Amino acid sequence: MNPMSLFSLSEHLERLSKDGDPLAVLSATVDFEYFRDWLVEGLGYGDGSRGRRPPFDPVSMFKVLTLQAQHNLSDAKMEFMIRGRLSWMRFLGFELGGVTPAENKIRHFRNRMTETAT
Repeated sequence: MNPMSLFSLSEHLERLSKDGDPLAVLSATVDFEYFRDWLVEGLGYGDGSRGRRPPFDPVSMFKVLTLQAQHNLSDAKMEFMIRGRLSWMRFLGFELGGVTPAENKIRHFRNRMTETAT
């Protein structure tokens, strides 16, 4: 087995984009940042001053729910798919080896979105 080069991950992701990654097309088509102010205000995101672990980025979590609905996945399966697909991690803004949302965080975010919509 050949050792990976320093640039092998970025080269791999570049090839995915070149091959027509649909999530890259979605990112280019939809300005998800447009929803940031509404998400922060509507969900009551704080500034992290209470000393707890900061919540996941609300735009990233909104994207999680978008992918989950698009693929009809359970919370547990969504957690797995986020960690298992490089293109999904890139689309969602998560780093390889970094912290990703567990199924409980996904469920909690969806519940907060549902509660604030009423």
